[in-house]
Amino acid sequence: MPASTRHHRALAVFVHCLGILAAVPALPTAAPEAAAAPRPPAATPQPTAAAPPPAAIPPPAGTRPPVAMVARVTEPTPPSAPPAMAPPTRAPASAPPQQVTVAVATESSPAPRYRIQVRNVSNSPLETTVRQELPPGSTTTAISGGGRSTPASGSTTEVTWRLRLPAHSTTTLGTALAATAPGRPLTAPTCAFTSDGSRPYDCATATWQAAAAPAAEVSEAPPWRRYPVLLAGLAVLLLISAAVVWVWRRRRGRRVTAAALSTGGGAEGGRGTVYPRPAAPSPVRRRRTPPVWMLVGAAVVVLAGVVGTAGWTATRQVSAIDTQKQPTSGAWMGTGVTGSLGVPLRESAFEFTVYRMICGAPGTAGKPDGGGAAPANGRRCEATVGVRNVTGDHQPWHSELQRAYLPGGRWVSTDEAATRTANLGRDVFADPMASGTRMVLPLVFTVDGRDPPQQLELRSGVFSAGVRVQMP
Repeated sequence: MPASTRHHRALAVFVHCLGILAAVPALPTAAPEAAAAPRPPAATPQPTAAAPPPAAIPPPAGTRPPVAMVARVTEPTPPSAPPAMAPPTRAPASAPPQQVTVAVATESSPAPRYRIQVRNVSNSPLETTVRQELPPGSTTTAISGGGRSTPASGSTTEVTWRLRLPAHSTTTLGTALAATAPGRPLTAPTCAFTSDGSRPYDCATATWQAAAAPAAEVSEAPPWRRYPVLLAGLAVLLLISAAVVWVWRRRRGRRVTAAALSTGGGAEGGRGTVYPRPAAPSPVRRRRTPPVWMLVGAAVVVLAGVVGTAGWTATRQVSAIDTQKQPTSGAWMGTGVTGSLGVPLRESAFEFTVYRMICGAPGTAGKPDGGGAAPANGRRCEATVGVRNVTGDHQPWHSELQRAYLPGGRWVSTDEAATRTANLGRDVFADPMASGTRMVLPLVFTVDGRDPPQQLELRSGVFSAGVRVQMP
């Protein structure tokens, strides 16, 4: 047999043996009857190397099975891993069904007038407390439906009605305020609360705008009255004047030279001769240039015009800058908006409306979440806030991002425990808000000192520019 063929056969036998050895661990090591036998209560695996194979020596009745059989019975094959799939997302928060709805509208009148419609959409009669926040400094002239005007926190005044609404009924209320300066908008948010006034059913707002007389059209000043145009015209006039003077002086010099050459006298007292005069060499003339004073004056005029135009343009651009705007580039999303109580303010994902802010007396704050004694001058301020998701997707929001700013620049975040209590034990920040949904809920802030918060900062995310609501 050739050597090459002999080597090939030996290699084939070696590979065949390796395949048999690799397939041996996959073979069953116990009979089906032994594998199906129940596990003895005292069976514990003991490693041994001298155990006979189960097929050669059958185990007697009442004796412990071999170690290999026990290990195979007590260690079932682990199940295969499930297919990879995305973790389930949290379900969006569903606002509780509203039992009372509120709608506010203004009337076309010389003085501010508001019309409020309160509707009970439930199947049973309800008692509710309706509160309307009046603009700071305004006074009421008429209140319908038995309401009464009472002073609220700060310089604001509120009108309160206590109503009993039959099932599926609508009640119309109205208020009239004293006349104000023309062109001054007045916003009056209104909320319907439970009978004890602790939890809001619904809120709405409306802004009254006086029908001001048509303003005269403000046209821009004519071109000859604008500073840049005047400066440019002056510079052009000076340049033209300088050019005219220079041309006039040059022509005058040429005329003087020609006259001198034509009137030159001879030996006979100026009379002509038969023979022409010998040609005299003409003097070399230098090319005339504008005088230095003209060049310097023109440069100064042009420089003054450029500097004046640049300064005027820069002044207009700087005066148009709004220092109250928040950064809109870089890490911020959207544009920061600042408004007052009752005005809807929209940021990148949510539309916030603060309808009401009421603070308790100093020393009425409860214990903090971590335990310990409550602050001596601490008190809780509750803000009634409307939140609407204006995006097409679920949006989470967090309590740490909702802040109340105190005098001096200090701020506090939402008191989660007090906010959960005000919402009847529901954590409004636990689940994201569904697309297009709206919630009206109280947010509680625990502050110290006697001064109430001056500003509320509300935002949907860490990188959102957010909105800021000035407190009256």
